[in-house]
Amino acid sequence: MKLGANYWKLWTASVISNLGDGVAAIAYPWLASAVTRSPLHIAGVALVARLPWLLFSLPAGVVTDRVDRRKLAAWMDVGRFIVTIGVSIVVFLSASDLPTPEEIEAGTATTPESALLLALIYAAALLLGIAEVFRDNSAQTLLPAIVDKQHLERANGQMWGAEMVMNSFVGPPLAGVLIAIGFAVPFFVDAGTFAVAAALLFMITGSFAPTGQDEKPRASFKEDLKEGVRWLWQHPLFRPMAIALGILNGTFMMAAATLVLFAQEVLELDATGFGLLTTGVAVGGVVGALTADRVAKALGQGASLFTTIILGAVSLVVSGLTSSFWVFWAMGLVSAATGTLWNVITVSLRQSLIPDRILGRVNSVYRFLGWGMMPIGSALGGLIAAISEPIIGRELALRSPFLIAGAITIGLFVYALPRLNTSRIEEAKALAEV
Repeated sequence: MKLGANYWKLWTASVISNLGDGVAAIAYPWLASAVTRSPLHIAGVALVARLPWLLFSLPAGVVTDRVDRRKLAAWMDVGRFIVTIGVSIVVFLSASDLPTPEEIEAGTATTPESALLLALIYAAALLLGIAEVFRDNSAQTLLPAIVDKQHLERANGQMWGAEMVMNSFVGPPLAGVLIAIGFAVPFFVDAGTFAVAAALLFMITGSFAPTGQDEKPRASFKEDLKEGVRWLWQHPLFRPMAIALGILNGTFMMAAATLVLFAQEVLELDATGFGLLTTGVAVGGVVGALTADRVAKALGQGASLFTTIILGAVSLVVSGLTSSFWVFWAMGLVSAATGTLWNVITVSLRQSLIPDRILGRVNSVYRFLGWGMMPIGSALGGLIAAISEPIIGRELALRSPFLIAGAITIGLFVYALPRLNTSRIEEAKALAEV
């Protein structure tokens, strides 16, 4: 069955903006590494970028349940375009003051403008993070109004697969090439993708205000927020699912916080190699997206979620122990394949089981718990590397966040086993039908 023209506009907008995200995922940390070699400062960029998920997820949900969700997503992309084009211009004008690749590799990349440029990176990361919170919550809440419930897993699978290709397969290697041309070039490309994505979202036809809003008088902002928090916290499936996601995301960011330094100093990669390193994530994401529906049916949704946790732990530990590009690449593939399986199952469950009237708020509470751990994980990753370096040396310090994150993820399995099994999921489905 066809998913419809509106779906493909949303899909294309997501794919294009994720191309920009893939470029930015390499460009911002590489630019940061040009002005500082401190694990704490590098991790700080990731922390600031994810901090809005902790600070703004809950109010974003209330806003999403009060406005046209399509327009909100589109205007957030406009905002991301404005911020990114500003960064592009500043980096372009500062190009002559930026260090050479040789200076970066030698660790001698310091200029008088370093502090100002790092401050710019932090400010841009914060603003882009705020826009991302509102944009992603509204776009994810928008999908059930475009696609029938029985096709949500298929629609989400295609969306996740395409996003992975652009975010991790096309975008990062492209960023490495663009950086070689000029530091500012990837930022201009990133800005362009946001402009195109916004235009496509504005082209989606129809009104996408939440349904059921006329059933009772409008509650206050605070009461709306409390309703979303109360609904999720009392739910026997979504509460532990959100907590588990928070731990998974926190451990992932713990490992990723100083990844650019790990890639440069342990794996000995240049900007192009760093971009290629993430293509394993893209391949895994595509595999996960294409097989998620079949794997979930074959194993059961609960067993599929457990597989994600166990293989996620293995990939973190192996990544922390290896010095091989290809082993690290393969672990990225494994992690992304199982992570995409988790996303397709859990996002489809939320979209189909949560009432549309409160979908934005419950999604935001879920993301507050699930994504709010990401800045905390980033901070811990930087702290672990910085504190352990004088004790165990630079290389082991850069490996430590991966190993500790893997150990925490193994412990998560014990928590998830009685709470996220297939029988619990079927109970939640039956409850939603009553």
